[in-house]
Amino acid sequence: MRGGMGNMNNMMKQMQKMQKKMMEAQEELHKESFEATAGGGMVKVVANGKKEIVDVEINEEVVDPDDVDMLQDLIIAATNDVLKQVDEKTNSTMGQFTKGLNMPGMF
Repeated sequence: MRGGMGNMNNMMKQMQKMQKKMMEAQEELHKESFEATAGGGMVKVVANGKKEIVDVEINEEVVDPDDVDMLQDLIIAATNDVLKQVDEKTNSTMGQFTKGLNMPGMF
């Protein structure tokens, strides 16, 4: 079996190249900013690509001591929405790397 090692080396090089690209894509993703609003913009939640909440803005009109539940619901809705956006972007960004490879369990 001649040339077997060459192919193997070549494949390893390809994998390393792809891994580097994946790391770069992930770093870019982590720097990105995502935002979601709820209650017609009364509550805004901002997250980065690492799924860290970096900012929460609450319009004072929506702060009603008699209806704290509604405010909590709006914050939860906006937070879930922004995290979903991060997930979708992560899947579409990182998905391009796993498409060509049939490697179950990578992500």
